[in-house]
Amino acid sequence: MIDTVTHAVEDPDRTQPFAELGLKPDEYQEIRDILGRRPTSSELAMYSVMWSEHCSYKSSKVHLKQFGEKAPKTDILMVGIGENAGVVDIGDGWAVTFKVESHNHPSYVEPYQGAATGVGGIVRDILSMGARPLAVMDPLRFGPLDAPDTRRVMPGIVAGVGGYGNCLGLPNIGGEVVFDPSYLGNPLVNALCIGAMRHEDIHLASAKGVGNLVVLYGARTGGDGIGGVSVLASETFSEGGPTKRPSVQVGDPFMEKLLIEATLEVLHAGLVEGIQDLGGAGISCATSELASNGEGGMHVWLDRVLLRDPTLSPEEILMSESQERMCAIVTPANLDAFLALCGKWEVEAVVIGEVTASGRLTVEWHGEQIVDVPPRSVAHDGPVYERPFHRPEWQDALQADGPENLPRPSTPDELRAMLLTMVAAPNLASKSWVTSQYDRYVLGNTVLAQPEDAGMIRIDEETGRGVALSTDCNGRFAKLDPYNGAKLALAESYRNVAASGAVPLAVTNCLNFGSPEDPEVMWQFAQATTGLADGCLELGIPVTGGNVSFYNQTGATPILPTPVVGVLGVIDDVARRTPIAWREDGELIYLLGDTHDEFGGSEWAHHVHGHLGGMPPAVDLGRERLLGEILVAGSRDGMLSAAHDVSDGGVAQTLVEMALHSGIGARCWLPDGIDPFTLLFSESTGRAVVVVARTEELRFTEMCAARGLPAYRIGVVDSGLGPDAGFPAGTQVLQVSELFTVTVDELRMAHEGTLPDALR
Repeated sequence: MIDTVTHAVEDPDRTQPFAELGLKPDEYQEIRDILGRRPTSSELAMYSVMWSEHCSYKSSKVHLKQFGEKAPKTDILMVGIGENAGVVDIGDGWAVTFKVESHNHPSYVEPYQGAATGVGGIVRDILSMGARPLAVMDPLRFGPLDAPDTRRVMPGIVAGVGGYGNCLGLPNIGGEVVFDPSYLGNPLVNALCIGAMRHEDIHLASAKGVGNLVVLYGARTGGDGIGGVSVLASETFSEGGPTKRPSVQVGDPFMEKLLIEATLEVLHAGLVEGIQDLGGAGISCATSELASNGEGGMHVWLDRVLLRDPTLSPEEILMSESQERMCAIVTPANLDAFLALCGKWEVEAVVIGEVTASGRLTVEWHGEQIVDVPPRSVAHDGPVYERPFHRPEWQDALQADGPENLPRPSTPDELRAMLLTMVAAPNLASKSWVTSQYDRYVLGNTVLAQPEDAGMIRIDEETGRGVALSTDCNGRFAKLDPYNGAKLALAESYRNVAASGAVPLAVTNCLNFGSPEDPEVMWQFAQATTGLADGCLELGIPVTGGNVSFYNQTGATPILPTPVVGVLGVIDDVARRTPIAWREDGELIYLLGDTHDEFGGSEWAHHVHGHLGGMPPAVDLGRERLLGEILVAGSRDGMLSAAHDVSDGGVAQTLVEMALHSGIGARCWLPDGIDPFTLLFSESTGRAVVVVARTEELRFTEMCAARGLPAYRIGVVDSGLGPDAGFPAGTQVLQVSELFTVTVDELRMAHEGTLPDALR
């Protein structure tokens, strides 16, 4: 029997499975207080998914408000936090929208579909803003490379990201692949999408205009993903105990491609008053958010929803997170034209409701009312928790246990061996096993892609205007010092964008943490959020939106705090971009910035010694901003032929990657007064390696001196060094002072063999 509103009034004491749906007893009571009665089973389903951690941000709202309170004053932000994705003005009438979200738990349960539908969901977020999706990125994190479960989840996740994105015809232009024991049993699958539109084409999620119609279009609603990400992402995986593992959504990228084209056509034809994608919480989310953002009233005929499975109950239909669906608000006068364009693209569409002046969201099922709620109470006014938090008791001991006493290589032979060891470390090795599964150049507008510092795409074919994107985070830094760890993630992403020649403009973030019910995890979150907000204010770039992913832990073991930061930059002409590969013999190699003995949380300490302790590198955002200005000016004015940021693995890794990407060797030397090991492997921030033509050297160094940025000439590009170093003619070598020489082929073998050997 269908549980109607009438039944809820007449049978107030019926036992309801609120706990099984993820609601706490006090939350269930709050729902009863809002309604003045017990909820119907359909209302309970709606509240359970919309009040889940994933959808409501109930544990993070009090901290996330800093992104608005501390937002720098800027005129580039057109749509900010609170919409499906942020929108920034990049000039010439163009706007860009971008966002990163998580699909962590579904990807552990079913790697391929979990990752694939993560891509599909973020693409629809961008589409719902009125933009054409143009590219995707995928920050990924796994347990140790040699762990059996990593070999289970990693191939499926990579295949899911590639399969869905490739079928959509969207280039994958960047991301990360990081390995750490804390992600074993809880991989992180973050997905980013970027799209572009003209200013006048921006659309928002609101249901305005009494009498306007609510149209559900796209794929049919099925039983896959019922309670999916909304509930699954709001609970930890327990060790041995019962665990909520609802079915993972199943994606159809070919339907999504049709949905994209149909949506863009109805938007550009002016047939839509408001639009929302269906992702987490499905119809529950789309109807409640559209209603609460508009006139405040909506009536829905749920039995009109087109189904793949006719046995679904109303509660299941409301909770289903089936993919490739959108909801549009359309005037009656435009309905026929809207349906005709959907038909042109073979996209099914049906009117499921209308905008009302009631101030209520009402839903009926075959003539019987099963939902009657204030829409804001579902979508926006759910519980807000000020979770208790405190600094972990172990934090001081962790920070005191620095890497200073770890044995370091000192002889030339030891340094050479260490270089080959480090370039083969899973976190530093080539990720081509991953990226070769992605189409990075489809659509023809990709100008930089992995393994470049930032992905870059052309937006305007006439002017060459483009944007660059990078995502970064070192979770080890964030564990050592969450406040500065978040700043360090911001700094690296900012530096990567600037190294490509683009001016950093705006930030999106995906904040991946353990359980918010753990006061120590909540302290990490509070510290990281504050650090990111303070950092963005200092750099003058706003946070446009993002995602919080809690409950990333197995049993009592949380992941490393992982605040992934994505930075967007704009470049006037992509022809001025700066790649990482040096090219011409005789070009001069410069190290910008200062190097200090900073190895806390470094890849050397992690990979060679299995050590985590001490303090992360100091972060100076003023220096990062200055470095960024120099890198952008050098690119714009034609002074730089190559640039690469210095981060994980230090200067040694930077030089190796530049040599490998170009296939050309170089002769390098070390500045006076610094220990060779420190210069090569320290992860001090605010640094980059740049390549300058001899004709531009004076102009460039004078610019650095005038701005107060240290610049050290540390080498020269030299493709003919092989014979002088005792190797056959044509052999490309990297010579490091008088210490050692290593061939580019040796470096390539070490660098490129790690992932294929482990995953073969």
